[in-house]
Amino acid sequence: MKKHLFSLLILFCGASTIFAAETSESGVADPASYLDSIKRELQTQWSKNRTIHLVFHGHSVPAGYFKTPEVRSFHAYPLLTHQAVKEIYPFAVLNAINTSIGGEQSESGAARFQRDVLTHRPDVLFIDYALNDRGIGLERAKKAWETMIEAALAQNVKVILLTPTPDWSVDILDDKTPLAQHAQQIRELAAKYHVGLADSYAAFKEKVQNGENIRDYLSQINHPNEKGHRVVTALIMRYFTITE
Repeated sequence: MKKHLFSLLILFCGASTIFAAETSESGVADPASYLDSIKRELQTQWSKNRTIHLVFHGHSVPAGYFKTPEVRSFHAYPLLTHQAVKEIYPFAVLNAINTSIGGEQSESGAARFQRDVLTHRPDVLFIDYALNDRGIGLERAKKAWETMIEAALAQNVKVILLTPTPDWSVDILDDKTPLAQHAQQIRELAAKYHVGLADSYAAFKEKVQNGENIRDYLSQINHPNEKGHRVVTALIMRYFTITE
């Protein structure tokens, strides 16, 4: 029962995608052990437990925008993750907090980071800005991401970075596009800071390499539909799975 929803995610997304080489960059946190301290707390029963805060910070995708202006929070990966974690940890008091803003890029996210993110005292923080960071470029995006990562780590927050979900106007098989370059920069940041990585871009790229149509996972040009959000959720859930 504890692994029921995660098993469904594996069947839904394909095991080869879920277990893509997210740890291929030296130094990226091991999904099997990175959240061990959090997983122990998630298994603690009343009256010794406490509320665990998962904070999702980013742009329109984690905010839950499907076909703009429709927001479908319960079908987007932050609340899908909340539900999947609860399936594994039935005793946990879990709070999924979404600080994402549609249309925002990482510089704006960094500017409000202390006020809007760290005030929630996150246990695990997810950062997802790459789609919109194409507008500010790699150098500015790197500085903004590093500002957020370093501020979170200084508060002993576990951090998981997300590479972008697809944009159907971009050839996901071309490693020279700005979107692919931002994805690679995020992988390098995960390795540099030894934090977690949910490599959405690699997972969707693998699907295209296997003959799938990327539009089947999107509700509009660069917003995933529920099927696309479940791919991201499955990648995140690697960090919460209880290893035997």
